[in-house]
Amino acid sequence: MSTPNFYTDTPDIQYNLERLDLKSLAKLLEEDFSASKTYDFAPATAEEAVENYLNACKIAGELCAGPVTARARQIDEEGNTCDGTDVCVNPLVKQNIEDFRKAQLLGLSLPYQYGGLNMPQVIKVAILDMVSRADASLMNIVGLQDIAETVNDFGTHEQKVTYVTPLARGEATGAMVLTEPDAGSDLQAVRFHAIPPASGDFQNDAWTLKGVKRFITNGCGNVLLVLARSEEGTKDGRGLSMFVCFRDKSIKIRRIEHKMGIHGSPTCEMVFDNTKAYLVGSRKRGLIRYVMALMNGARIGIASQALGIGDAAYRDAREYAKSRVQFGKAIDQFPAVYEMLTNMQIKVEAGRTLLYETAKVVDLYKIPEKRIEELKAKGLPVPQELHHQVSYYEKLASVLTPWSKLFNTEMANQNAYDGIQIMGGSGFMKDYNMERYYRDARITNIYEGTSQLQVVAAMPGLMAGFMNKIYDEFCAEQFDDKLDHLAAKVREFIKTIYASIEHIKGQKNTHYTDYVARRMVEMGMDTYIAILFLGCARNTPRKAAVAEIWIRDTELKVKSNAEFIFSNRYQVIDLHKEIIG
Repeated sequence: MSTPNFYTDTPDIQYNLERLDLKSLAKLLEEDFSASKTYDFAPATAEEAVENYLNACKIAGELCAGPVTARARQIDEEGNTCDGTDVCVNPLVKQNIEDFRKAQLLGLSLPYQYGGLNMPQVIKVAILDMVSRADASLMNIVGLQDIAETVNDFGTHEQKVTYVTPLARGEATGAMVLTEPDAGSDLQAVRFHAIPPASGDFQNDAWTLKGVKRFITNGCGNVLLVLARSEEGTKDGRGLSMFVCFRDKSIKIRRIEHKMGIHGSPTCEMVFDNTKAYLVGSRKRGLIRYVMALMNGARIGIASQALGIGDAAYRDAREYAKSRVQFGKAIDQFPAVYEMLTNMQIKVEAGRTLLYETAKVVDLYKIPEKRIEELKAKGLPVPQELHHQVSYYEKLASVLTPWSKLFNTEMANQNAYDGIQIMGGSGFMKDYNMERYYRDARITNIYEGTSQLQVVAAMPGLMAGFMNKIYDEFCAEQFDDKLDHLAAKVREFIKTIYASIEHIKGQKNTHYTDYVARRMVEMGMDTYIAILFLGCARNTPRKAAVAEIWIRDTELKVKSNAEFIFSNRYQVIDLHKEIIG
């Protein structure tokens, strides 16, 4: 009997990694592979790099299918505790972290120089996908590599050595310390104070942090990235800076939240009392530059978390439906059930295809961006093509990242809901994992930016034409007879998108633009997924079937959303106000 493994038992993960051409990403990351001369674990060729990537996935898949899954229910039931000053982390959570540390899976995307493995974002995403299928709460701890990536992107060399290295080696965990009792989605309202050093050396000497932070995921982590108001007298985002520190005795964990789900991950209320911390990057750019970069990485992580939950819900529902006999046959033979199961599976594949594509796009701008910085630091000329590449893929990522979080988090909630429905009363019981998936999924479309904020984030880029190159290139593609009828439908979707954008612009009414934004974003997102599915369908018959169902369903949604946009329902806006006041 083979050892259970969430990588080898998920052909769709393997397919998407193969589809994304990992060799090209390896060449981009490693450049001339000279790191192999300095670091024993650095690959000497693209082939060796890809082998390393897939081995990491296999190791993670085995861990997730084995001990992580075995511990998940007990962790959910017991949670963590707080003594009023610190968190008492569940021993099983500690064991999960230790297992990942031993497997060297906690510094995947970080540089060799600071103890990382220098792997592409898509490998990190694939592993977090599997982690979340086993125990979504664990993703909130092992997936917080974005903290280290932020320090690596914007901190000094000394800060990288001090804070990135222990995170990469698994010797520390981290936390993003952003929100406050009165500053959740609106981070401009942050009041938490950072007092400058008396020496006036703002960059090198310690600042002092004072105040309360709330809803901090893994606030008991060792390395903290803290958003604080550094400019006295300011009230907006321009007065905020980013700081990094170790958690010490000056920081008290006053309480952990009693949450609906994600019980293995402590969500903390933290009190800072003259804590010493260091400025990351430049003053006044904490929100407008560094938090935005941090949040984009975190949103990809939450999309991975939601994807894993949605996949787990589908799998459990499918297995139950196969074995549950009613009226003389298994319930998966009834159209009302197998349609739900089919839609659940297709949405998982749609979310995975979109998310993995997004992770690749992030690498395609972040890696050249670092190369530009290196060339500038050495006083060398920067090829214009590098600037163009960064500009194009960064704009593309600004749309795909919120799409990935929006789609996957809504999918996870719907799959968990449908999973309970398929399992009936059994799904409502704690004897099964489905009710845990339902509880865990609910936070995913709230934290790191609600679904409504993802629409707000994606809309400007879509309206500005950041997706047009992809849409136009698709319209110029030729498909064989088996797929041409589907491609024709997608071309019509694109025409509708362009017409809808022009119509919205023609209204010259920002309130109306906001009112129809969700429908506009859904059209663009569903059409892009259709394009991705058709690309997959060229060489995979099963994906052709997936594309067929997705595109036929999208056709109805595009028509409905377009009709809503073109109806100019200004009077309906007034009716909303009349109904809810």
